[in-house]
Amino acid sequence: MTPPKPKSRPDRVSLRRYVKLFREDILSAQPARLYRAWMAEFRTPFFRSYLVNQPELVRTVLRERPLDFPKSSRISEGLRPLLGDSVFLTNGAQWQRQRRIIDPAFEGGRLRETYPAMWEAAQAALARLRGQAGGVVEIEEHTSHAAADIIFRTLFSIPIEDALAQKVFHEFRAYQRTQPILNLAAFVPLPRWMPRFFRSDTKAAAKRIRALITELTERRMAEIAAGTAPDDLATKIMTTRDPETGETFSTEEMVDQVAIFFLAGHETSASALAWALYLVATHPEWQARLADEAQVLGDTPDFGDMAKLRLSRDVFREALRLYPPVPMMVRETTCPERFRDRDVPKGAQIVLSPWHQHRHARLWDNPDGFDPARWSTENGRACLRDAYMPFSAGPRVCTGAGFAMVEGPLMLSLILRDLKLTALPDRVPEPVAFLTVRARDGINLRVDPR
Repeated sequence: MTPPKPKSRPDRVSLRRYVKLFREDILSAQPARLYRAWMAEFRTPFFRSYLVNQPELVRTVLRERPLDFPKSSRISEGLRPLLGDSVFLTNGAQWQRQRRIIDPAFEGGRLRETYPAMWEAAQAALARLRGQAGGVVEIEEHTSHAAADIIFRTLFSIPIEDALAQKVFHEFRAYQRTQPILNLAAFVPLPRWMPRFFRSDTKAAAKRIRALITELTERRMAEIAAGTAPDDLATKIMTTRDPETGETFSTEEMVDQVAIFFLAGHETSASALAWALYLVATHPEWQARLADEAQVLGDTPDFGDMAKLRLSRDVFREALRLYPPVPMMVRETTCPERFRDRDVPKGAQIVLSPWHQHRHARLWDNPDGFDPARWSTENGRACLRDAYMPFSAGPRVCTGAGFAMVEGPLMLSLILRDLKLTALPDRVPEPVAFLTVRARDGINLRVDPR
């Protein structure tokens, strides 16, 4: 069974139609030719946009000359009410300073140190699913709950059952349903002083979330001052000084960072795990193999077990290939460029699309098929190196990439060790991209004891 894929739009549509489609779903707003094109140009009355799939050009933008291609402000327009000046949106010296403070929290043995908290959250998620065994569940709801629990436990040492954590989780769910990835300012260049026409419910949700995160952050700052703070990710980040300036994050700066940690760590992990569970539900032979492999997991957390979950890691990697949580990234040229014998002007938008590159017909064998075994083939290894970027690449690679590649396979293995998942033939999910790649009406699976 070929995994579901959005229908492409006609090759030519009006700008008005394109904007409407884009606001509803990024993926179905694109023409089918992008799955074969090395580069495609789109023109609007206000700017030019170039989607780039050729691996050599992607490498230039992300790895070789990243400072020449900063993040585009057109994407940040829609996310700034929630994320402020977080590391996800900033550029230049400000971004470099933020990474110098954040990166140490995710280096070295920190993954091993956070593993017990991940394990506890995974066990809680498994217990919730076990409680619904014998029936049909909407699996995205469960993966969202689990991913949020992992974030709270590893970042602030509190389970999602904590009252404040519950409030943050529910507000983020409301925000995700109301926030399109682009607003009017992404298509029409507006001066900074002009209002951005954000939806009132989106602005209200962002304000509530930031107020709750501020409460969490101030509570942790007080614990740090009193010497009672737990040794978790939040404490590590909040006490790390920039090696160049000696400064730590202010409360407002930390609120910005916590907002993106939650959005990136919760939304993207929930999306990837939900699609991974759907894919194994539709491929029972792979589900059986993962269930067998998962027997190596004991009853207590042992970080060394992760090295034994090779099949689970390949399946999760394949889910990230087919359904990359962040389907597109946008950079901007700071000087005129020459790409594929074409002049690219200063200020042009360079669109890098994991969604299209991961399914590119000229790069991958069986690009739309689910085949975790591809990673041991010559084509799979080459594409893993040159055409695989679910976490971006280069200096701006996602800080939590290693974190996600432990969390995902662990959750997948624990669930499949104890439970059997069955897809419903009459309820095939439809992938759409809003903030992340999700199913339009959720992913419904039958869950039974194994």
